[in-house]
Amino acid sequence: MISDFKEITKMRLALSVVFSSLAGYLLGVDIVDLKTLVLLALGGYFMVGASNAFNQIIEKDLDALMERTKNRPIPSGRMTVTTAFVIASVFTLLGIIILYSINKQTAMFGAISIFLYTCVYTPLKTKTPLAVFVGAIPGAIPFMLGWVAATDDFGIEPGTLFALQFFWQFPHFWAIGWFLFEDYKKGGFYMLPTGRQDRGTAVQTIMYTIWTLLVSIIPVFGFTGTLSLSIVAACVVFVLGLGMLYYAIQLFKKMTELAAKQLMLASVSYITLVQIVYVVDKFIR
Repeated sequence: MISDFKEITKMRLALSVVFSSLAGYLLGVDIVDLKTLVLLALGGYFMVGASNAFNQIIEKDLDALMERTKNRPIPSGRMTVTTAFVIASVFTLLGIIILYSINKQTAMFGAISIFLYTCVYTPLKTKTPLAVFVGAIPGAIPFMLGWVAATDDFGIEPGTLFALQFFWQFPHFWAIGWFLFEDYKKGGFYMLPTGRQDRGTAVQTIMYTIWTLLVSIIPVFGFTGTLSLSIVAACVVFVLGLGMLYYAIQLFKKMTELAAKQLMLASVSYITLVQIVYVVDKFIR
């Protein structure tokens, strides 16, 4: 039961999202409030868990067709749709209530995130590659959400954090879509921008990686309000971006599933390390 609960809420993914939210909070806050930090972590986990549970309810028949997902709780028969729906509904309510206790804007963005992921992104995945664009919006909210939780304000600072994680979503998910292309095809999912494992997809992956790299160093130029980076931190972030770009270029050169998997792993490392650098740089300056 514990294993199925972790699977239906995608615990590992949810925890990575919570990490992004906490990083955003630490960047926005002047004095860390432990209570708010805990509430943000809980509320964020509930919202992401709810989104994932609703997603698996909607895609239960398609999940049964793919090797990667056929053993999930619902298609395998270990969990009923009713049970999953109760979990998703309770998580939604708890998430909104907890985030609302922080401030109204945090709750609003949390609700927008779950709506877009469940009601727009999920249905579009079998219709058009533009689903990745739509999915990048709720995927980019957590980093920004932490800042809003800390300041109760949405301006250039959380907008920059949003842009960074928004552009990062594309090379990350296209890499996943590449090495899982055949499995996704069984479920009728359109994840790659051209619909194929071709040069066009590889070129767009490089382009969005470059955009991610450029956005990540913008705070060093002083255009982003109170969100700033030291020159040393910006250099570290830039080098991390070059590392991710290297793997995007390798995908273009090799056009293999292994190269795509390496890019995916590099992208996960990149976004985690960048967030750590941002936070550490703030507190040591």
